[in-house]
Amino acid sequence: MTLATPPDLARIPAGDFLMGASNAQDDERPVHRVYVSEFFIARFPVTNDEYARFIHATGHRAPSIRELPLIASGGRDGLFEELAAAYVWEDGHPPAGHGSHPVVLVPYDDAVAYCRWLSDALGRIARLPTEAEWEKAARGGTDGQRYPWGDDIDPSRGNFLSDPAVKNERGTRPTGTYPPNGYGLYDMAGNVWEWVSDWYASDYYSISDSRNPRGPESGSMRIVRGGSWVNEDVGMLRCAYRHQVPPDTYAHSVGFRIVCAA
Repeated sequence: MTLATPPDLARIPAGDFLMGASNAQDDERPVHRVYVSEFFIARFPVTNDEYARFIHATGHRAPSIRELPLIASGGRDGLFEELAAAYVWEDGHPPAGHGSHPVVLVPYDDAVAYCRWLSDALGRIARLPTEAEWEKAARGGTDGQRYPWGDDIDPSRGNFLSDPAVKNERGTRPTGTYPPNGYGLYDMAGNVWEWVSDWYASDYYSISDSRNPRGPESGSMRIVRGGSWVNEDVGMLRCAYRHQVPPDTYAHSVGFRIVCAA
């Protein structure tokens, strides 16, 4: 099986970087130096058009509103369904005009299933990035800066909610709408949260491996990175921010991108 258009990958060179942040959340500390082997990461999150090839080839379930995830509890179910409605697929096809937008309403297990299919199609292993790979890639070859582009928030560099009053008028944007970071990667802050492969542990940075860490062996929460179009708290867009979510999570603001080994 071959793909008509293989994913556009950027090479991330082997080397170490400073992971975490010293002046932010407790679970981002301590800042520690991590070595990550060379890998390739998609320049863009997986789009609806790319995900559609997977759906049509495998018959896998399409993005939809099904049993609501835990993140929609506590009286948030109505807002969740309202915001998610625009991203529901019909008859195996994404919403009109959204082909180049990042796919959303994809839970972790579906993202892993896509990676398995893509691995067969490419003839090489495709998978979700680890937290360390994702953060190294997001930093774009720099150490210490808050966002992929620098230390100051900039609405011209990413899709996030700068005005909460217009949440219902906002949404995902086509991939590549905003400038890339130093590694040529797009949407590493904003547009959609991105699944990583690690389980979450609040104290993991104090015990993690210094070479190619892969997270705890098990856990009760998963991790998404990068922030999204619905986030008005710009701190969530930081390179170091770790967002823990229940394993059943799917949302109008969560997607993913893939990595391949060198």
